Amino acid sequence: MTAPALFWFRQDLRLTDNPGLDALGGRPCLLVYVLDDQAAGRWAHGGAQRWWLHHSLAALDADLCARGAALHIARGPAARIIPELAEAIGASEVMAGRLYEPWARERDAAIAQTLKAAGRGFTLHSTSLLHEPHRIRTGTGKPYSVYTPFSRALFALGEPPPPLPAPARLAGIAHPGLPLDALALLPKGDWAAEFPAHWSPGEAGAAQRIAKFTAITRYDATRNLPGIPGTSGLSPHLRFGEISPRQVWHAARAAGVAGDATFLKEILWREFAYHLLWHRPDMPETPLQEVFARFPWQPDAGHLRAWQRGMTGYPIVDAGMRQLWRSGWMHNRVRMITASFLVKHLLQPWQAGEDWFWDTLVDGDLASNAASWQWVAGCGADAAPYFRIFAPVLQGEKFDTDGAYVRRWVPELARLPDRFLHKPWEAPDIILRGAGIRLGTDYPYPIIAHGEGRARALAAYAAMRGEAA
Repeated sequence: MTAPALFWFRQDLRLTDNPGLDALGGRPCLLVYVLDDQAAGRWAHGGAQRWWLHHSLAALDADLCARGAALHIARGPAARIIPELAEAIGASEVMAGRLYEPWARERDAAIAQTLKAAGRGFTLHSTSLLHEPHRIRTGTGKPYSVYTPFSRALFALGEPPPPLPAPARLAGIAHPGLPLDALALLPKGDWAAEFPAHWSPGEAGAAQRIAKFTAITRYDATRNLPGIPGTSGLSPHLRFGEISPRQVWHAARAAGVAGDATFLKEILWREFAYHLLWHRPDMPETPLQEVFARFPWQPDAGHLRAWQRGMTGYPIVDAGMRQLWRSGWMHNRVRMITASFLVKHLLQPWQAGEDWFWDTLVDGDLASNAASWQWVAGCGADAAPYFRIFAPVLQGEKFDTDGAYVRRWVPELARLPDRFLHKPWEAPDIILRGAGIRLGTDYPYPIIAHGEGRARALAAYAAMRGEAA
């Protein structure tokens, strides 16, 4: 009789293109998900991610039930639970998708030792990335620190293998576990009330997204325009592994998406972020450029709160922050604008923005979030120069020319003419009255003038360089 196996779902909540499930080969299996907030510590799922996870697990369980299995749900230290479950069902092997977060790598090493001592195998499969980050090296055998040569190296490896089909049936083992509601993942109150209007978590939702995206005819021309649906919207589905990078890659290629090279480069930015995290596990907390440890940040709870609430007085910034709060997501161009405003105009530490995004993004991803914030702050690998400071008015006028984005998310400004929409403080009183706006009451004045914010940021940068000399 074939010995059973335990399959541990983690960041690969799908059946299609899941190498671990494929490797089961029809063996009896217990299919497990463990919510282990203790091991993740500070980087346990944020509030928006928890909403997504609840619905993703529900969808996964339904998909498993349709194939003769069910999802066993547990909560607590996986380092204890996984070996105990393996023992309970007499599993010869535990299989899972490989994780790259520092805390997960440490936990997996401990689990591997425990299972080995009991005579059981622990096999990790590549389920989340196109290529394992530790295998990509420069010609001198070192990790990459610049995106462009990294992306060239990955493109040179050729097309990734085609995705694996989902198993038609699974020989699931029944074992008592927790009901999904026992994980208490859903937020209290109505914070996430609008999320369902924007998202359909689960593998089927991911398939709908990729089908809709591949119908976009000009991704390269639309990806920077937040007022239209010009991006894939796949980031949360990738974050939870409801679709694999290989599926996305091949779908874009097969559909002949205009600008597919541009889109695939975005997939490789995600790979680059994990490459950095693998080699610099301190990246979520520590600037990759050591000189920035001396940067003279000016923490200010009031400024941080105004930014979080979308009340900075800069419409494009406020629209982004309100979109984030209400939908759990923000357009990538606007992420750069809002992040630059926080760390440069307001001189708030990039880690404060990283923490807020982590809690409020449904696609909160440790590697991508940390790498992106360090890029904007100028302290990361291949980062934008610190002195490159986004001008929020110019950014709004360039990428939200007709004001559709600002009018949607900052409705109190909706009646302003286009020429004043991104700078309402310049509108004459008669225009403001006609639009029903009292600046300082209905909508704030700018929290800081752009010129002043830019000058402060450059002075802080100069001070840091002087201290480092």
